[in-house]
Amino acid sequence: MRGGGLWQLGQSITRRLAQSDKKTVVARRCFASEADLKKTVLYDFHVTHGGKMVPFAGWSMPIQYKDSIMDSTLNCRENGSLFDVSHMCGLSLKGKDCIAFLEKLVVADVAGLAPGTGSLTVFTNEKGGAIDDSVITKVTDDHIYLVVNAGCRDKDLAHIEEHMKAFTSKGGDVSWHIHDERSLLALQGPLAAPVLQHLTKADLSKIYFSDFRVIDINGAPCFLTRTGYTGEDGFEISVPSEHAVDLAKAILDKSEGKVRLTGLGARDSLRLEAGLCLYGNDMEQHITPVEAGLTWAIGKRRRAEGGFLGAEVILKQIEQGPSIRRVGLFSAGPPARSHSEIQDDKGQNIGEVTSGGFSPCLKKNIAMGYVKSGFHKAGTKLKIVVRGKSYDGSITKMPFVPTKYYKPSN
Repeated sequence: MRGGGLWQLGQSITRRLAQSDKKTVVARRCFASEADLKKTVLYDFHVTHGGKMVPFAGWSMPIQYKDSIMDSTLNCRENGSLFDVSHMCGLSLKGKDCIAFLEKLVVADVAGLAPGTGSLTVFTNEKGGAIDDSVITKVTDDHIYLVVNAGCRDKDLAHIEEHMKAFTSKGGDVSWHIHDERSLLALQGPLAAPVLQHLTKADLSKIYFSDFRVIDINGAPCFLTRTGYTGEDGFEISVPSEHAVDLAKAILDKSEGKVRLTGLGARDSLRLEAGLCLYGNDMEQHITPVEAGLTWAIGKRRRAEGGFLGAEVILKQIEQGPSIRRVGLFSAGPPARSHSEIQDDKGQNIGEVTSGGFSPCLKKNIAMGYVKSGFHKAGTKLKIVVRGKSYDGSITKMPFVPTKYYKPSN
């Protein structure tokens, strides 16, 4: 996911809504023109349910609803949340060479995936930097389904198209379809599976983390992936857009009020607690997957063979170690924000915060950022500069809040 400062934006909007009508009108004028923004098919549904709509990656999206971001975060962990993530871009690659084609662009061992399973991966550039992160699924040997970030859509599609033209000009068999006819809902939290089970005949207990199925849900043909961006068990549901509102209503109804509509503000705090990267903050075109702590996403075969953009740089970093590393942070004082300086105990710059905020679950400040190798070990004491003042901090392992992915029991 791409963006920045969603938690802070949500808090700012909450404060603005508490001010006078005149000030609220002035504040609204600071945002992009509503007419310039794209809307998901659930836009009116959001507004009816009290969604506070803000510009995000060219879309008008709910930052929060009637609940505070703190309450929404806690409810997701205790019960469940329903997110509209239709601004993200789903697409399919098809053809007998679609796997060979995609493996030129991403670090995953796509060929090694079993049909109906998927993985997080990274699109890389020639220097090994991250163009975007994506969840990819091998539907069959000649069909790959993937979802890319809304803020990266244009550059991702241009990148894929450029390489596809070169690949097919040499006889490669691959084509694509962008699923603009579908919407995407994310149902997350401990009630996700029991609630969704009411709406499908498929046995969800046999669908594990990262598994993909094409099944009927609430009478509509859906792409179901057991995944999410919160650290909780849950699903991302690609549904034909004409059925999206009915599916959202059915999910909320079957939960008897326990699963709540949740906006991008709580989604940001949830993913931060889970230690998950936000593209545009924690990953950029100059950051490699190794530096970002995603070496695990580079398949063993890919490490041996390479064959993806930037492989020389990335494989050298795996062998020798990167010069910087993504880390988790605890800090005193006000919450650290993106670009807050990280210093050693002598006041020397050793890195920078990329995401930070107050954890609703832990009731303390958390952050992630990059530090020079050697300062990355858990327990390392350091200083974090916020608004010109230095505060005590320390390196900690991630995730901050334990993940609850549904996996087969050993």
